[in-house]
Amino acid sequence: MSYPSLKITFLGTGTSTGVPMIACPCAICASLDKKDKRLRSSILVQSPTTTLVVDTTPDFRCQMLRANVRTLDGVVFTHPHKDHLAGLDDVRAYNYFQQQPMNVYANEMTQETIVREFPYVFAEMKYPGIPDIRLNRIESDPFTVGDIGVRPILVWHLQMPVLGFRFGDFTYITDANRIEEEEKEKIRGSEVIVLNALRHEKHISHYTLQEAIDLVRELEIPRAYFTHISHQLGFHAEVNHSLPEGMELAYDGLVIEL
Repeated sequence: MSYPSLKITFLGTGTSTGVPMIACPCAICASLDKKDKRLRSSILVQSPTTTLVVDTTPDFRCQMLRANVRTLDGVVFTHPHKDHLAGLDDVRAYNYFQQQPMNVYANEMTQETIVREFPYVFAEMKYPGIPDIRLNRIESDPFTVGDIGVRPILVWHLQMPVLGFRFGDFTYITDANRIEEEEKEKIRGSEVIVLNALRHEKHISHYTLQEAIDLVRELEIPRAYFTHISHQLGFHAEVNHSLPEGMELAYDGLVIEL
């Protein structure tokens, strides 16, 4: 599998509530620093000829408009939680302008949720203007979207299997708190890794910041960015300043060239 040059854009870096959180009076939610404003977690992956998005968050429409994404070749899903799935309906704009179905890549569990939560998309009698989706089942085998090679990595979100993805030398993992040794081998050798780092305090299904730092060190990845961040983690500027060399907090709009 060959890998073209890639541009990664962080469309969102927040946890399921986003930052600021609705009705929250805390100082982080009131911050004027734009890096403390976090939509739900998603990335855009672009080669010279292909554009794909990982997850369609509740903020998907806003994210596509903000990043000025005019064409989209595919959607790749990590898992079926609402903060990663809820914006799928808005792919219909790309159906309209591209005049073709949207290829959606997801495991069986996520596909079942898509069919259940968007039943009108798969109805025998379809209302005009609804999304046109082509489901592609993925599991552990590598696959391609256009000219972008994608290698799934199985991680655990408490007891839920979630897919991380490796694109060449870049690995993206969100909503995890455990990775088995066999899957860690698929990550080793990456130049850049993105990991969820929800907060400082222990959480039932997400890595804490320290756990994410420890995993980066264990895997010996030279550059790391942390995402899926809650307001409980603190101010972006303060936390970022405290991180070890080679590690940073991601923020909405951050672009990485590979």
